[in-house]
Amino acid sequence: MSWDDSIARIPADVEQPDKIIASLTARQVAILVGTGAGLYAAYVAVGDHVPLVVCAAVALPVAIAAILLAIGQHDGISLDRYVLAALQHQRSPKHLISTYEDIPMPPTWIGASTPRPPAPLKLPARGVTGNGLIDLGPDGVAAIAEVSTVSFALRTPDEQDALVAVFGRWLNSLSGPAHILVRAERVDLNDTIATLRDNARRLPHPALASAALEHAAFLGDLSARHDLLRRQVLLVVREPVAGAKGRDAAAARALRRLDEAFRVLSSCGLTARLLGARAVTALLASCFDPSAPPFPDDDIALPGEVITTGGTW
Repeated sequence: MSWDDSIARIPADVEQPDKIIASLTARQVAILVGTGAGLYAAYVAVGDHVPLVVCAAVALPVAIAAILLAIGQHDGISLDRYVLAALQHQRSPKHLISTYEDIPMPPTWIGASTPRPPAPLKLPARGVTGNGLIDLGPDGVAAIAEVSTVSFALRTPDEQDALVAVFGRWLNSLSGPAHILVRAERVDLNDTIATLRDNARRLPHPALASAALEHAAFLGDLSARHDLLRRQVLLVVREPVAGAKGRDAAAARALRRLDEAFRVLSSCGLTARLLGARAVTALLASCFDPSAPPFPDDDIALPGEVITTGGTW
């Protein structure tokens, strides 16, 4: 047996549904066979009383619609799934609120047509634990880490091969779902500019103070003329929950998987840090409102914390 005979080639479309009959999936066959059986049953029931031309005129649009639903696609989604999703969206409430309590109907004295009452907004994240893990309810727990970057193009071919090998070793070691998210967020230079101007007064030489003030003015002009962005690379791992008391075990597995990823990726010169509870809460808030200006993690309150105001009475 040659070396080529011992290699098992895995197709790239491993997630594609299996074809069972004439390049059709089981779902497509069920739609076509079900429609055909229904049309045949209807013809048997009324064929003796209705002319054949009328039966054909009624059955032809139904058959064409079934073929389009079974074979057609829209944006890579089968047409039957797309139509089902459109119907579910049409029937679902459009006004959602973040509450799990019973939502009362609007009062009758408003004199307007009774609208559809709002429904509770069901988010995948149930909350953030004290160690920064996201509670996903029945889907388990997720841990998020922020990872630095390296310049791949500036490395030599040997160094590039080494980086790819280390990254491939980490991918091969995955034992559960992992997600790499690259997002852009706004950069606020106001604190940096204020720090530069404040430290410029304490510099021992006037030339250094002048250079610091000029740099602060340059940063202020830069932030005024452009929308400054920075890229943030996040590594998210998720662990399912097995049983009623398996949430702590899932959290431990997620943290252990991140620790293993940190050790492997450190060979590439990458540094990673686990996001705490406040950082994760701020991250989720910024994802819901990307246009909002960034704010420090210390200024955000965790769920259940009492919000107080500073100052004296």
